[in-house]
Amino acid sequence: MQYRRVVVTGAGLIIPQGIGVQKAWPAICAGKSGVVNISRFDASASSVQIAAEIQDYYSEDFFDKKDAKHIDLFVQYGLVAAREALAHSGLVIDDENCGRVGVITGCGMGGLPTISAQHKILFDRGPKRISPFFIPMAIANMPSGHISMAIGIKGPNLTLTTACAAGTHAVGEAYRHIKYGLCDAMVTGGTEAVLCEIGIAGFSSMKALSRRNDEPAAASRPFDEERDGFVMGEGAGILVLEELEYALARNASIIAEIIGYGLSSDAYHVAAPPEDGEGAVRAMRLALDDAGLAPDEVDYINAHGTSTQLNDRCETLAVKTVFGDAAYGLAMSSTKSMTGHLLGAAGGIEAVFTALSIRDQIAPPTINLHRPSPECDLDYVPNTARSMAISAALSSSFGFGGTNGVVAMKRFEP
Repeated sequence: MQYRRVVVTGAGLIIPQGIGVQKAWPAICAGKSGVVNISRFDASASSVQIAAEIQDYYSEDFFDKKDAKHIDLFVQYGLVAAREALAHSGLVIDDENCGRVGVITGCGMGGLPTISAQHKILFDRGPKRISPFFIPMAIANMPSGHISMAIGIKGPNLTLTTACAAGTHAVGEAYRHIKYGLCDAMVTGGTEAVLCEIGIAGFSSMKALSRRNDEPAAASRPFDEERDGFVMGEGAGILVLEELEYALARNASIIAEIIGYGLSSDAYHVAAPPEDGEGAVRAMRLALDDAGLAPDEVDYINAHGTSTQLNDRCETLAVKTVFGDAAYGLAMSSTKSMTGHLLGAAGGIEAVFTALSIRDQIAPPTINLHRPSPECDLDYVPNTARSMAISAALSSSFGFGGTNGVVAMKRFEP
């Protein structure tokens, strides 16, 4: 079978550092933290009082005021990023091509703030006061649904809820839809917005979150000896993918090429990776095999890098297992040091970052890395971005439930 080549032609971002690629990407390259004291709700009673919040977002800038009241924030973020990605790509969807274009998004928890708010209404005011918009606002597939409806996409319409790997799985599955000839273009990525009392409380009770409340910007510190957990974030990252000839026929500008995808299961523990990182190892190897890449051909990895003791140690070991001696010659950074952990959206924004890293030949930094753990001894691009040749790169995500996803990209060559 002759597989089709898949290229990235558009990107959209809404992250704590800014709304839109032109504002957000330079801030990431500059090492700007988006972690602040929580303002979304009163967190004074919580042991965790910090998060990576979207700043200066106003729904009425993007939506009719009445409509915005009935669209949960995670849906809004996904739709805003999708519109930017499509505008960036220049792809016009019309009656002629709409059936050959699809949308696949990932999220971890859906409309959790809406669920929490409606639950309170139920107990305070009774079942008759529940909003008729409650279910359409809360269910996880609504970003894909709204993107499809707003833009007129009539091909596959899917949502993946594979925890912290959801955004990466969405990009990988969209890549496969084009590679295998099912679609000519896909809108794909991840979106998440669960910065609410119950969301923070739930992860806090697992002892998963950093409690460095007095130093928000320094709290997310992947691979550092003093890391004490991840920081919750929110936002969306969306890509437009196209079949190569389809993109070239309309003279599209190509950001990068997606060349591989691997996914696996740990079959080990609900929230912890195996000590040897075996599931991550298989996902990375599958992505490399799909891409036809040798380990020494990878220049950069956008790591999962959560700033937790287990992940950072096990991910480092997994990279060493896959790449051998070549592990010490590649650059690997965790942009979660700046954005926090966007859960199901993490793989979406990090796929965008990886594509832009290849386009601009720059590896973004891992900030707050001042004293690496002894077991974390690779090149994590500490604190300052690095201009470097990036021919091929990986973006890795590993989620609760032991679900793993890795996407491989390369610099486009005709």
